[in-house]
Amino acid sequence: MTQSTVTPFIAADSALAAGQSTRTVWRQKRHGSSIAEDDQLATEVPIALQYNGISHAVLLATPTFLEDLAIGFSFTEGIIRTADDIYDVVVEHDERGFVLNIEIASACLNQLKQRRRQLAGRTGCGLCGLESLNEVQRDLAPVSPPAQAYNPTAIFNALDQLRNQQPLHQITGATHAAGWADREGTIQVVREDVGRHNALDKLIGHLLTHQTDVKSGLVVVSSRASFEMVQKTAALGASALVAVSAPTTYATQVADELGLLLVAFGREKQFSAYSHPEFLLAS
Repeated sequence: MTQSTVTPFIAADSALAAGQSTRTVWRQKRHGSSIAEDDQLATEVPIALQYNGISHAVLLATPTFLEDLAIGFSFTEGIIRTADDIYDVVVEHDERGFVLNIEIASACLNQLKQRRRQLAGRTGCGLCGLESLNEVQRDLAPVSPPAQAYNPTAIFNALDQLRNQQPLHQITGATHAAGWADREGTIQVVREDVGRHNALDKLIGHLLTHQTDVKSGLVVVSSRASFEMVQKTAALGASALVAVSAPTTYATQVADELGLLLVAFGREKQFSAYSHPEFLLAS
């Protein structure tokens, strides 16, 4: 896949700058006067996705690693089968936001036209725009169980490292993160975004592009474990999702059905396994 852009593409070394902006705020002390200070805000802009010239979705997202977002979103939505189905991503930018012009294989475009829907992405909801309950859960095959059980120490390592590899969150306090860790819990890559779904899609896009072996390793997210976060992880083929916050009932149900180890409430000294605890080494 080749990459061409109308505006300079946001590379890894400039993502931190592109993901934030400065604004003057007035800090009011409880027993004192207000003080004008500069504050850093996480960037949130509309990002439209077009497939072969056809508008499909608008997301509210952080404008970093947009090619990863294009690939990951297209994959987790079932629009493409592999990263090779995307021939090009052209990024356009104006005062209104960004447009991702994605060129996909004709077979994928024909399938998209058959089930095409319009959705408006939100930072808190990944299902906006669906027309029926039948569209909520994708028909996914169960993931392969891990070749070896996960050591709980690896999960704690991944959680510790994710906390320290979120520069946008450390500066703005307003972004989520999704990371990929190897079996030892060493974080290999992290993506951040104001939307937790977007952060995970960016991570999945990176993993697909680099043909990462996802049969061993962990997806780690800074958010709650919602149904769609589980479904995206299973679509990738990874066998474990570790979340910092709480799970939902639907998430645990889908994790049970798809053979996914679901860990939530990941803290420094404790986590809880909500599905398939047999994938963890007994301590």
